[in-house]
Amino acid sequence: QVQLAESGGGLVQAGGSLRLSCAASGRSFSSYAMGWFRQAPGKEREFVAVVEWRGIFYADSVKGRFTISRDNAKNTVDLQMNSLKPEDTAVYYCAADASLGYNYRSPTMYDYWGQGTQVTVSS
Repeated sequence: QVQLAESGGGLVQAGGSLRLSCAASGRSFSSYAMGWFRQAPGKEREFVAVVEWRGIFYADSVKGRFTISRDNAKNTVDLQMNSLKPEDTAVYYCAADASLGYNYRSPTMYDYWGQGTQVTVSS
């Protein structure tokens, strides 16, 4: 039983920064793959970043601007977002997978999801 809750979204100017946080509850947290996805209106849910047993991976669209990190002692996963662009506007979701799935870019790999937090980047 895992519950996820995102926070930290908001409205920022292009070029600004936000830090999203995901608080997780449940057993064996350190063994879960923890990912961030986003979904803009009219678009499919899109992979952003993940930290899992193989390492840390990013979507090409955010590489060099976003940083994912986890604190197992606090059961949190953060997403630091710098140099934000209007195209980053979306609802951002935290997701967890305990199955050691291989395709971390696919939303179908993840078993648990938060409710999402809105990120809006104005020009």
